[in-house]
Amino acid sequence: MRVLSGIQPSGRLHIGNYFGAMRQHLQLQAEHDCFYFVCDYHALTSSPDPQQLKQYALSATMDYLALGLDTERTVFWRQSDVPEVTELAWILSCVTPMGLLQRCTSYKDKVAQGLSPNHGLFAYPVLQAADILIFKSNLVPVGADQKQHIEVTRDIAGYFNNTYGEIFTLPEAYILESVAVVPGIDGRKMSKSYDNTIGIFEPEKSVQKRIMRIVTDSTPVEDPKDPDKCNVFALLKLVASPDELAEWENKYRNGGTGYGETKKRLAELMIEYFKPFRQKRAELENNIDYIKEVLANGAERARVVASKTLAQARKVVGLGA
Repeated sequence: MRVLSGIQPSGRLHIGNYFGAMRQHLQLQAEHDCFYFVCDYHALTSSPDPQQLKQYALSATMDYLALGLDTERTVFWRQSDVPEVTELAWILSCVTPMGLLQRCTSYKDKVAQGLSPNHGLFAYPVLQAADILIFKSNLVPVGADQKQHIEVTRDIAGYFNNTYGEIFTLPEAYILESVAVVPGIDGRKMSKSYDNTIGIFEPEKSVQKRIMRIVTDSTPVEDPKDPDKCNVFALLKLVASPDELAEWENKYRNGGTGYGETKKRLAELMIEYFKPFRQKRAELENNIDYIKEVLANGAERARVVASKTLAQARKVVGLGA
């Protein structure tokens, strides 16, 4: 099946990005036809510093490669290197009802967080639909908070197909519910905008400090605790073995275990889990030319597919000769 997903280059990636999305991406590439990209067009909605945006795009590419991206199996590119997607976005915008975009909760949430209510932010779902539909994607791995955008993409594809004929494949959201939302150190969804993240590649001492700051309740050490309501335990589930996790669950329910003890073990496991990836990324940082080559090759492969779909869309709407 054709699988597509993208990630915004808005800073160093964190474990919420990895366990909520990237790990799925890397697992899927062994069995499916995967297309992944760095969403630098989407990042423009928050008006980033131009030089910083370029650096973040390269950084995200290094992160994926360090974590196990196979560039032989998987097409990986920078969104702005495939201009066909923006032309398709305009074509799709002409069949997209305003009411559909007005119902999108993501726009309202981001404006509430302080982002400027620009047109790009409002029309984000149309560009996202173009990203997905131009590659005729079957599955789109997303976090639970992005499920509505996949539904919007299906709606837009439906409007177009009903008007002009069956050009686009209707995609399905691919969500692993057990890790759909990774909690941050304050208990909310892990997000750079909340400054509640634990970085994948940040120094080990920093990882330890961030984990020790995870918010917990005030239950005394000697009292039983509910692992299902604990942010520390939720993160422990991501890196502990089933046997060790069962031991911690018993400790919680029997009482006598403090949250500090759990945090220390979580820090050990988290550092151990990402250690080989950190070593690989350090090597990549010294080979930027290779990173740029990966992006250029990926864009070339992506454009072969995108140009065919765009040509079909242009023809049925009456554009060109």
